[in-house]
Amino acid sequence: MSGHSKWSKIKRKKQANDQDRGKIFSKLSRLITLAVIQGGGITDPDGNVKLRLAVEKARQLNMPKENVKRAIDRGTGPQKQQLTEVVYEAFACGGAALIILATTDNHNRTLTEIKNVLERNGGKLGNKGTVAYLFDRCGLVTFNKKQANEENILEFMSRISALDFDQDSQYYYVYIPFEFLGRVKNSLGKLVAEAVEIDYKPKASVAISDKEQARILTLIELLDELDDVHNVFANFDVVGQS
Repeated sequence: MSGHSKWSKIKRKKQANDQDRGKIFSKLSRLITLAVIQGGGITDPDGNVKLRLAVEKARQLNMPKENVKRAIDRGTGPQKQQLTEVVYEAFACGGAALIILATTDNHNRTLTEIKNVLERNGGKLGNKGTVAYLFDRCGLVTFNKKQANEENILEFMSRISALDFDQDSQYYYVYIPFEFLGRVKNSLGKLVAEAVEIDYKPKASVAISDKEQARILTLIELLDELDDVHNVFANFDVVGQS
């Protein structure tokens, strides 16, 4: 089975070490509101998969319940916030491809901000379809190795019709069909998932140098700092590293 891209592993470490809780909570709030809007106003996480994923992530990061409730409320009623999700496709140095997910109430503002960051840091915005075909949109379920064993993971994979499997020194990663995200909870058995999220899995990785990696990571950091951007996916591996 195919391996995790270099960026996937770096990204997980970055999220674990990110200290800007205020910015994280702000982005989570927007994702929660967006999930309610996209779910047709459904505010019950059990009936709205995207909302459940967003709320579970908020809980994992100790986001206050009051913040979660306010975010849900902003997605309903006559005064509901007007948010949409936009997917941008881009290229970084070394031929690496980027998928940039943004939550916005002003498409022109968001597009301008993303384009400026890309152009100032060796990247380039692509047209629709120029990058998306290099990724598979799917679900990603992450398990901590201290709380799971391979036998249980394999059983879970069978129950959920997993697409792929990978691991590193700390985690098992199980990729599942996007449409099966709602089945994860009832398919875990004795397992406890550390994270369940939407993922854009590279179909193949681009080999880049250490110097190119540094430039790409700087670019991604700057994209992440934009208020409207809530996730960035990349498809690179560093030459000489696994």
